[in-house]
Amino acid sequence: MRVDNVPDPKLQEKDDVILRVTATAICGSDLHLYRGKMPATEEGDIFGHEFMGVVEEVGSEVTAVKKGDRVVIPFVIACGNCFFCQHDLMSACETTNTGPGAAINKKIIPPPAALFGFSHLYGGIPGGQAEFVRVPKGNFGPFKVPGSLSDEKVLFLSDILPTAWQAVTNANITKGSTVAIYGAGPVGLLSAACAKMLGAEQIFVVDHNDYRLQYAKDTYGAIPVNFDKVDAAEFIIEQTKGHRGVDGVIDAIGFEAKGSILETIMTNLKIEGSSGAALRQCIAAVRRGGVVSVPGVYAGPIHGFLFGDAFDKGLTFKMGQTHVHKYLPQLLEYIENGDLSPEAIITHRMNLSDAAKGYEIFEKREEECRKVILTP
Repeated sequence: MRVDNVPDPKLQEKDDVILRVTATAICGSDLHLYRGKMPATEEGDIFGHEFMGVVEEVGSEVTAVKKGDRVVIPFVIACGNCFFCQHDLMSACETTNTGPGAAINKKIIPPPAALFGFSHLYGGIPGGQAEFVRVPKGNFGPFKVPGSLSDEKVLFLSDILPTAWQAVTNANITKGSTVAIYGAGPVGLLSAACAKMLGAEQIFVVDHNDYRLQYAKDTYGAIPVNFDKVDAAEFIIEQTKGHRGVDGVIDAIGFEAKGSILETIMTNLKIEGSSGAALRQCIAAVRRGGVVSVPGVYAGPIHGFLFGDAFDKGLTFKMGQTHVHKYLPQLLEYIENGDLSPEAIITHRMNLSDAAKGYEIFEKREEECRKVILTP
């Protein structure tokens, strides 16, 4: 990871927008790229898919925003017109991912929507950890935000807040529900915030970073579970009524979950692309008829996916990239009303020029880091 001077982006299509970035963030998903785990990541790629700023220039066909507008940019690039966008499935947009990397996974036809700064598998679109960004589909993507709210309050509308919201609503969490959240990173913590707002009765948060678990307990009233000290699923089951397990479970860890020695060997040999450790725990912790919601990224075949157990328990699985655009108006209202304060998870504020250090701190969990914000 390094910071370079590169040519400023230019308008390429009539519906493009050029954005001057005022705030951007390092996402847990960026660490997959940073660790070399995502295919089709190339030298010189510009990372970053959580960003916002001020419109500097618009293409001739852009009517939704104008120069000077303050906007948040969804990390998913969607057209708004295709079959999937018309069904509010923006992360499945079938028109935006046209790069050569989209053909790497031959089993995905058509490829998923393009994402900002997230490898050529997802379109190879330069990301937002920069001073300026070209934003395609300027009539559908940029979301205007009021000047009365600080950047930090609305920045996470770009990804992790709608991702957490989709994860919780996919898990059917309502008043009186019980939920287990695996992973106390930014998405896991905001999932706890959303679950609390919706009235969940019990919120278990599973991780092995004690400072993050303590934060989840202090801030969201979560029950902390350190998986280095106990079998998390067994502990959760023992704490639920009737020892049945939770109503819904959220895998906010994904394919880099620490698995068995066999899984580590298979991953290193490229025989499998993802660890099944987190999913196995989720299947065990949820009650019969419950929901397993997966916002965590997966990148290939999974060893030890207990499909028979899932079938026997009658589980429902809901997963995938977030359909960001559909949730933004409602989530902005929650922020304006004070029901959600996503900025509370921020621990580190750094200049964009210090991005390499920010990645190192975040990756190593140094200085009790929860979330890093970068400003150009």
